[in-house]
Amino acid sequence: MNASGPAPGLRQFTRFLVSGATSTGVHVAITATLVSVLDASPVAANGIAFVSATVCSYLLNTLWSFSSRLRHRTLARFAGVSLLGLALTVGISWTAQRLGASYWAGLAGVVLTVPMLTYLLHRAWTYRD
Repeated sequence: MNASGPAPGLRQFTRFLVSGATSTGVHVAITATLVSVLDASPVAANGIAFVSATVCSYLLNTLWSFSSRLRHRTLARFAGVSLLGLALTVGISWTAQRLGASYWAGLAGVVLTVPMLTYLLHRAWTYRD
C-alpha cells in the first residue's frame, strides 16, 4: 500500500466485491417485492431478479470496478462469465447436497470460489482490451 491508498489491483477487487454486494441486494429486493407485493411465484421473481441484478452488476463493474466503456463485446463476455458463475454455483450446491453436506457447506464453497474465479475471468478476459 502506498500513501495514496491501496494498490490498484486491491482497489479494483474491492470495487468488484462492493458491486457484487450491491447486485445481490438488488436481486433480494426485487425478489422480495415481486413475491410479497405482486404475489409473483418465487421462481418467476428470482428469474426476473437474476436478469436485473446481472444488468446492475454489468454496469457497476464495467463503469466503476474495471473503469471500462460499455461495449457489445464486454457485455457478451460478461454474460458468459455470469452464466459460468451461475453454473458453478448450481454445481457446487448440487455436489454438496449429493454428498449429504449441509447447505451451508455448499454456500461456503460457492462464496469461496465463484467470486474470485469470476473476478479473475473478468480481469483477464471480459475487460481485456
